[in-house]
Amino acid sequence: MKVVVSGANGMVGTALEALLTACGDSVRRLVRHPASDADATWDPAKGDLDVRVFEEADAVVHLAGDPIGEGRWTAEKKQRIRDSRSHGTRLLASALARATKRPRVLVSASAVGFYGDRGDALLDESSSLGPGFLADVSREWEEATRPAFDAGVRVVIARFGFILSAKGGGLKQMLPPFRLGVGGPLGGGRQWLSWVALDDVAAALAHALAHDSLRGPVNVVAPNPVTNKEFTRLLGHVLGRPTVLPMPGFAVRALFGEMGVELLLASQRVSSKKLEASGFAFTYPSLEGALRHLLIELPAAPAAAPAPAAKAHAP
Repeated sequence: MKVVVSGANGMVGTALEALLTACGDSVRRLVRHPASDADATWDPAKGDLDVRVFEEADAVVHLAGDPIGEGRWTAEKKQRIRDSRSHGTRLLASALARATKRPRVLVSASAVGFYGDRGDALLDESSSLGPGFLADVSREWEEATRPAFDAGVRVVIARFGFILSAKGGGLKQMLPPFRLGVGGPLGGGRQWLSWVALDDVAAALAHALAHDSLRGPVNVVAPNPVTNKEFTRLLGHVLGRPTVLPMPGFAVRALFGEMGVELLLASQRVSSKKLEASGFAFTYPSLEGALRHLLIELPAAPAAAPAPAAKAHAP
């Protein structure tokens, strides 16, 4: 396939591009800086996007958006988070709708933040919108794909959980204190965390491009969510470090404000059944296996012993 990817320079986009190109697909990155010959340029803030970018493409993956987990959520930061998703997605979806030859599918990012803080409830794609800023942002983000849907493009909304990567995202930020042995549960530790390994995220996006049965919201989370307390225990276990220094909820609120409440203390126990029912198989369904893959360098395989010399046989 010929795939246009926005946000291709980010953590998920980089992994997806590597997977698609390894499978023989071609990727054209949609970027905001001056593009190379292989790239295309857009400016979501100014509403600039040439529809011809999409006319030779088979598929589009839209991942661009202002980072959510970097810095406190000031009023200005929250507006950037909201606008970069709703405005950018609507611009892209509208351009798809106007293209003379439209791609067959748009896979657009969203987040399990759509569900808000829901305690122990098991959530699937039919679950209702929850409370909070991230839920409101996710609703607007998903609704912004409507022009492409109305034009007959198959639209998949990838609701990402907590993406595990040692190279970026929340896990990378957690590693320094945990490696020093000063990590611990957040709040009461009872809140559910719906996680997914980065390799499985890229594979799930490629799967969504290729499988026409997938439409609408799809939770991109591993099959086995864990509580924050269990996540903390397993991360410490894999790193070989103690995890006995909890951070109370009031400290999370004081240090991180609203961002801490919604990203660190909210509970989302999310099901992956829709993705699995479409035929997708997770490479890392268990948290310990995913963490070991990401954080422990496996020893090199021993060199194979030389084959014994063949004996000569008399004619």
